[in-house]
Amino acid sequence: PAAPAAAGPIPAIDPGALHDVMALAGQVAAQVDELLRNVHCGLQALTALSVGCIQTYRDGVESLGEAADLGIRAMYALVARCEELDRAMQPVPALARRIRDMKGTLECLEGLCK
Repeated sequence: PAAPAAAGPIPAIDPGALHDVMALAGQVAAQVDELLRNVHCGLQALTALSVGCIQTYRDGVESLGEAADLGIRAMYALVARCEELDRAMQPVPALARRIRDMKGTLECLEGLCK
């Protein structure tokens, strides 16, 4: 195929312009490196904070579980003590009747002694 007629010879590359482009590319690369370092440090800080939050949450959940377990055990112990107290108090109504009977008898005897 034939080359286009309008195209002329390729101009020579200016060494100063090439040097300027290389210097700017080096600056951009340095800035990108600094940006990546900053992002890396930020991500590490956020990761450490996230880990700390998760550990605190885990510790809180464990403490809550232990507290709930202790509360349940205490409630069962209280129920058991109440049942023991209920069994121990069963003779009280019968004793109260006997005391009322004795009181009535004493009142009758006092009435006879007067």
